[in-house]
Amino acid sequence: MKWFAPAKINLSLRVLGRRADGFHEIETLMVPLSLADELEVDWQSPAPAHSASAAIELECNDPSLPAGPENLAYRAAEIFRRDVAPDLAPVRISLTKRIPHGAGLGGGSSDAAAVLLALNELAQNRVSVMRLATLAAELGSDVPFFLAGGAAVCRGRGEIVQPVSFGAQLPLLLLKPPFPVPTPWAYKQWRDSKPLPGVRYEPQAFAWGEMVNDLERPVFEKYLMLAELKSWLLDQPEVAGALLSGSGSTVLAVLRTVTDDRTPLADRAMRQFGDLWTLSCDTAATERPA
Repeated sequence: MKWFAPAKINLSLRVLGRRADGFHEIETLMVPLSLADELEVDWQSPAPAHSASAAIELECNDPSLPAGPENLAYRAAEIFRRDVAPDLAPVRISLTKRIPHGAGLGGGSSDAAAVLLALNELAQNRVSVMRLATLAAELGSDVPFFLAGGAAVCRGRGEIVQPVSFGAQLPLLLLKPPFPVPTPWAYKQWRDSKPLPGVRYEPQAFAWGEMVNDLERPVFEKYLMLAELKSWLLDQPEVAGALLSGSGSTVLAVLRTVTDDRTPLADRAMRQFGDLWTLSCDTAATERPA
């Protein structure tokens, strides 16, 4: 069974305050992208002897990622077996990564959601999507969003998901330097962070809403290159808007037209900033099983 796990961007992210449980109250508009990881989830064949260690097998094309409980896809399978289907036959997960990790694009969370959906289908839809959302929230704040299958406003710590209509197809260029930004660190620094002079943090208005990200303030304080990258993008003629996605380290550029050739912009960015991962993609509906 093949599943696609889309990346996401945060087109707006407001941090409303710290909660008693240590998380932060947020309100964010998240939209899935055409960029996606690919997972194949099925029974192991031949099936090994039933044991805790043999119950889940995960292989990944990226050797830098863990293939055990440190991987969210693996943990999703563990939690599903523990709470929903302890009788489930041993499963095999093959993960083809295309979404960079530590990028603010939700790759690990999306993989986890895809595993929950796939295993529930293999278990003949044993539980409702609402029950899956409870398991997803245990895995991480972004995981419930990827069960919704489209754009959504997420509140609470991110686990309260309200699907919304988002008819705009946004042409994007994603740009990521060769370092991650730890999400817990970014939230921890948010309260005491200060804006950098000359950096444009104010909301950027579009027909569909506003682009703004409260985590830019702490992230830009430490990672000046990301502030410079956003400012540079906003000065480029092809770019209608630019924003840090989530806690980064990806900065997204919204192009003025769908037909814009994004290659010259990517080439100029790499000449200006050196080693960058860049990708042309668009906002898109989540793909479901092939």
